[in-house]
Amino acid sequence: MLFALAQINPAAGALKKNAATIRRFYEEAQAAGAGLVIFPEMALAGGPPQDLLRYSSFTATAERLIRQELAPLTAASATAMLLGTAYRLEGELYNAVLLLEKGTVAAVYPKAALENRLPFREERYFSPGGRSAYERWGELAMAVVTGESILQPGRGKALLRRRPKEKQLLLVNPVASPYRYRCQKQREKAAAALSKKRRSALLVVNLVGGSGEFVFDGASLAFNNRGELLHRAASFGEEIAYLPGDALFAPAAEQHPAAGEGIATLNEALSLGIRDYFSKNGFQKAVLGLSGGLDSAVTAALAAEALGPENVLGVLLPSPYSPPHSLEDARVLAKNLDIETQTVPITPFLHAYLEKLNRSGEPELDLAEENLQARIRGNILMLLANRERRLLLTTGNRSELAVGYCTLYGDMAGALAVLADLPKLTVYELAREINRRQGAVIPERTITKPPSAELRPDQLDEDSLPPYSILDPILQLYLDEALSDEEIVAEGYDAAVVSRVLTLVERAEHKRRQAAPALRVISGLNRRSTPLAYRHDG
Repeated sequence: MLFALAQINPAAGALKKNAATIRRFYEEAQAAGAGLVIFPEMALAGGPPQDLLRYSSFTATAERLIRQELAPLTAASATAMLLGTAYRLEGELYNAVLLLEKGTVAAVYPKAALENRLPFREERYFSPGGRSAYERWGELAMAVVTGESILQPGRGKALLRRRPKEKQLLLVNPVASPYRYRCQKQREKAAAALSKKRRSALLVVNLVGGSGEFVFDGASLAFNNRGELLHRAASFGEEIAYLPGDALFAPAAEQHPAAGEGIATLNEALSLGIRDYFSKNGFQKAVLGLSGGLDSAVTAALAAEALGPENVLGVLLPSPYSPPHSLEDARVLAKNLDIETQTVPITPFLHAYLEKLNRSGEPELDLAEENLQARIRGNILMLLANRERRLLLTTGNRSELAVGYCTLYGDMAGALAVLADLPKLTVYELAREINRRQGAVIPERTITKPPSAELRPDQLDEDSLPPYSILDPILQLYLDEALSDEEIVAEGYDAAVVSRVLTLVERAEHKRRQAAPALRVISGLNRRSTPLAYRHDG
């Protein structure tokens, strides 16, 4: 039997469009002679559909499409289909995989281990299923287990019933597993260990594409019953792969190279996240402020790659405190990227505010005036976004957002926070990768000069923050590893600096609750991941 792994890019909630994609991939696999086409978790509903699942009309439409359009594809065909979707059975809603065969829903496999991946908590919407069993499928005994929990150590017994005595066992694992920087080798190691321990061939079929804050990377996997990798699908792109049944139970014919998981994959993940965020929300064009600094340069380069340079507008918004080199660097960047620019000096707007609001009519150079500059810029950028039907990209990185080194309704204003999950040190690394990839488009001075918000004379980030070489590791230990201040100090960091950083993080909570959606590619959505608001969400 020939198995087809259909790695598709659905849109959350776009049931008819997703059904058309499923049909196209199914018919291609059918023409190739596949006996079973395997689609990812939530392939029809799109992942994650969030509160659409609360509407009975949504699930009813999904079930109608299955009954009237997708199941009938298998009526006169030798090709069956395993399809992931939300499905109601005996009054309960499940995250399920359906076996469509001979024109009907022949079997339903509800997901047993519901995942608590914020902001999509599955237990809010779905009932859990029970353990999966191996069932006869042609000459094989096949079990279907949905979700990446099966790849966690020790979960086999909880999710699978007793292993039968048949020699040819197949474990099918449809997943919606988001991309995480430097985690692909770990994922493959876990899958290989499961396959070898269960003495089962293993097919892991993953979603691909951006969906709000999530970026699904695909990279579907096939292992033989010895735990040897037979196939690794493309990362960040749709693909249909074919595996002959006999290959699943024979030694691997070749050894595959190690999975790529370096900085280049982070570039691809962010580009895909931007592209799909725009296309799935019905937009084509982006606007962002170009300051001549690193973060805006990296964001602009990613946007130009994702959307095409003709769809990106960079706006230069110099203030009285912007040094000449910032404007020069921003213009060089825009020329290198071949993106359109506008220059709107904010000095007249700033003076107008100060004349009306300061008693003396002169600058007082306090924090309120620094924030005012950022908010003037945000207003100008939002006007251009509204007028030209663009989405505004924010450019702040995770380090700044974590400690509140950002301005509400100013540089935080926008539709998508591209770098909000990247520590500042990773932004530097990504800038080097972009220059390797696109040909030195980011000026060297932009990368090497000290970072500054340029909101007062001679301002530097380190006037307000510890050096990023110290700040980023402390944030990593606190936010991702959930260490206490005492434990962080025990790692060798100065107690006063740790106390200061953690205080800044806690005080910035109200800002993060109002931040633009962030592409989550590094920190994930752990208990303390930025924004911290999620950890208070019961």
